[in-house]
Amino acid sequence: MNEAVTTMKVAKSDDDIARCFAVTAELRPHLDEGTFVNMIRGMEGEGYRLAFIEEDGLVVAVAGYRIFTNLFMGKNLYVDDLVTSSASRSQGHGKTLIDWLRDLALESGCAYLHLDSGTQRHRAHRFYLRQGMDIASFHFSEKLDTI
Repeated sequence: MNEAVTTMKVAKSDDDIARCFAVTAELRPHLDEGTFVNMIRGMEGEGYRLAFIEEDGLVVAVAGYRIFTNLFMGKNLYVDDLVTSSASRSQGHGKTLIDWLRDLALESGCAYLHLDSGTQRHRAHRFYLRQGMDIASFHFSEKLDTI
């Protein structure tokens, strides 16, 4: 029986980014595949990076993150997006991503690794708590009318 070949990568090419769309869209279904690469490229100018796990050449998990400094936390790594494909959940990919992000944060001199998670995502909350994260605050937002 062949063992799956699993690799962790940071998306560098447009092809890498495009290959992350299907998994990312499981978390963000409003995204448009036709504009996804350009959107990510624009976000990269704001510090966003996209990392992914592929197994036998297929993207199975994705993390979008950025490293920045603010007055509240100092230098920190914020996880914008973290998702494992529905077909590949409970196989350790989420833990692999969190561990990789934590190591990157430490190597980068960050004081915090943090993220937001929708209030309805109970399974995700249990996962984050198992990874040693705490519920540290409430996040408030307001949808603004745009022109």
